[in-house]
Amino acid sequence: MIPFLNLTKSAAILGVTMLSLHFSNAQSVPERTRVIVTSDGEIDDECSLVRFLLYANEWDIEGIITSSSQYHWQGHKWAGDDWALPYLEAYAKVLPNLRLHDENYPSAAYLKERTLLGNVASEGEMLEITEGSQFMVKVLLDESDERPIWIQAWGGTNTIARALKTIEENHPEKMERVAKKIRFYFIWEQDDTYQKYIRPVWGKYNIPTIISDQFIAIFYHWKKYLPAHEQKYLSAKWMNENILHNHGPLLSMYPAHKEGDKGFDEGDFRSEGDSPAFLHTIPTGLRSLESPDFGGWGGRYVRVRENIWLDPVQEEGYRYPEGRWYGNSAWGRERLKEAKPNDQPLTEYLKPTWRWVEAFQNDFAARADWSIKAYEEANHAPIVNLSHPEDLKAHPGESILLSAQGSHDPDGDEISYQWWYYPEPSTYTGDFNLQDSSQETIRITLPKDAKSGQTFHIICEVTDQGLPPLTRYRRIIVTLL
Repeated sequence: MIPFLNLTKSAAILGVTMLSLHFSNAQSVPERTRVIVTSDGEIDDECSLVRFLLYANEWDIEGIITSSSQYHWQGHKWAGDDWALPYLEAYAKVLPNLRLHDENYPSAAYLKERTLLGNVASEGEMLEITEGSQFMVKVLLDESDERPIWIQAWGGTNTIARALKTIEENHPEKMERVAKKIRFYFIWEQDDTYQKYIRPVWGKYNIPTIISDQFIAIFYHWKKYLPAHEQKYLSAKWMNENILHNHGPLLSMYPAHKEGDKGFDEGDFRSEGDSPAFLHTIPTGLRSLESPDFGGWGGRYVRVRENIWLDPVQEEGYRYPEGRWYGNSAWGRERLKEAKPNDQPLTEYLKPTWRWVEAFQNDFAARADWSIKAYEEANHAPIVNLSHPEDLKAHPGESILLSAQGSHDPDGDEISYQWWYYPEPSTYTGDFNLQDSSQETIRITLPKDAKSGQTFHIICEVTDQGLPPLTRYRRIIVTLL
């Protein structure tokens, strides 16, 4: 099966009117996700790296590779070949405290061994075989671990292209096997190597590829389009209280806005345009790794061609470009250049990412606390259980119970429930509302006009009463018989 092309996995049971059994697999431990980051070292990459390191316990980090982009390369706005190392040194200092909260945080030595220089000589340079590209080759050719690898391009794709070119040249018989492992998440196409090499040569393998434009929801211009409620969690007041001060050496390096930055206050969130690439892979319970169109902390995407997923554009008659999706073609960036005041269509376009700002910023604040506080003094995310499988089948007009019985908080905090219907990934197109949505157990009645095969995505959102409040989820997909 080609990953992502099957948007809803088969349900395990038929629709039922009462689901009372507690399934032991309802909160099973997910397989650890493997990730490789490539980055051009821009200042917002530095911001993203701080957050990334605070979540290093969530993945098996295979590599952190410095690459170039159309914006940064050696000799042009370059942060330095070793720009990431000071952050790893600071991570080493807070690591003992982080491990009080989760022993799965990797050692600083492990991360340093995998923090390497890739192709950085110029924009799009992919001729040179570099230490970073060769390390990526080694990881991809390793047949002892067939788990998927999320390869993230925070900058250009040229080091990735060089690694794949080496495999094509030296191991053509292994290309298909390697391709089956790969999942791409690109923050724009910040050079032309995806279009000129990766897509023409490797496209036949249908590698799942997300290319994001909606990351601009949390990049430099966020004050122009984010709703006021979400801006609160990026404001200097919130950042100064929760992130920037008295949270240890790693957070003290976070490059927020400085005094005198035009249009911003000292301490304002600057930009984390690259963070959606890994927010997408944090195991929140939203199941976003199953399909990009499910939606989650890293945004929501639609399949435009083959297995290539871009941002949903609601403009009537819009046609996606055949070539690059980047700063000179992507809908959101082009719209931003028009500088329309109170641009509601742009705000709506970015909603698949900003709708989660409160949750992932509070989560960031909790991780900042982990850097300095004992386990008993910090907050930890609630555990959401279901009394039934995540995938259900039912008939039109049927009533079923959905229950998060057994959900709890590891710190003993009170928890609250919020169930909501997520229409965008659902295939039912009519109106559908939930009743008594703040209860542990709810009853839903499926519309009588729903057709066989149509789906309903229901989100169970559980938030604890700790400081900061933390949220986790379960997604139930009901498929009509």
